[in-house]
Amino acid sequence: MSDEPDDRDVEGPREPGDNPDERRSVASGSDSDPTDSGDGLTKTDDADGPSLETDGEGVVSDRHNPEPTYPDRDDDIGGISTPPDDEEMPLADHIEEMVLRLAVVLLFGAGGTAIGLLWASDAIGFVWFNVFPQGGDAPPPHLYNPLELWLTRIKISSLLGIMIALPAFVYECYLFMRPGLYPNERKYYLAAVPTSVVLAAGGMVFSYVLVLPLLFEYFTYYAEGSAEIAYALGDTFNLIITLTGFLAIVFQIPLFIMLAIMMGVTTRRWLAQKRLYFWAAFAGLSFMFTIDPTMMAPILVAVTMILLFEGTLLVLKWVGQE
Repeated sequence: MSDEPDDRDVEGPREPGDNPDERRSVASGSDSDPTDSGDGLTKTDDADGPSLETDGEGVVSDRHNPEPTYPDRDDDIGGISTPPDDEEMPLADHIEEMVLRLAVVLLFGAGGTAIGLLWASDAIGFVWFNVFPQGGDAPPPHLYNPLELWLTRIKISSLLGIMIALPAFVYECYLFMRPGLYPNERKYYLAAVPTSVVLAAGGMVFSYVLVLPLLFEYFTYYAEGSAEIAYALGDTFNLIITLTGFLAIVFQIPLFIMLAIMMGVTTRRWLAQKRLYFWAAFAGLSFMFTIDPTMMAPILVAVTMILLFEGTLLVLKWVGQE
């Protein structure tokens, strides 16, 4: 009888070749102990790491770390990076900030209107006798209620308030959107503030020099011989102020187009392809905000908007912008 111990009674590590299953595992290059989980996945226990589930091609999940991990918000995801100052805010904070910024804009507008009241009476006379084709022979204004003159003074003063509030509005919008803008977009937006003021002033001058005289010449022409002309001060200035303020906004079209193209929102080619849709939108807006049963004022405004749109596209094409 031999004194050598039986290999079956000795505990200790075994060679991989002792078991046929282990030989197959070694031959396939696997250092782990695969276990079939019954759902098509194989669980492996690695001495150097946590237990993993694999599908035969790669790791599917980690049993010890079931929570998903997300990339940092400042990291590039698929080539898209977030702005440097972008951060999550509750909806209530966004609404509160927006209301405060709108209050600042209204404060600027109210201040401009208060300053305009100092010269409102002189402005009424100056505008009245320059928008009518007869000049000094224009029909005098008529008052039909006690507060009509004061209300008209406030309305014409509001034009100065609009001119002051407009750049404040653009700048406050910039501050509101600044965290979500890239550095180059901030540069474009800041350059738009003085440009917006110049365009608004250009729209008011265009209305005063060309549109209003043409419009009142048309009104006077079809009224002559049919009735005695006696324009009401309040109703007349309602039309003047509405048209002048609307054209100040209309003249922002070139600025909006340039900003959209420079910020990559759209292209000149796309705008040119969709021009008929824009023409229809311009006509709808002009007929919506310019109340005139004769249709003369909405037509003039719609034509002005289309000319601004097409003129901007023509300049962009001339400078080689696609």
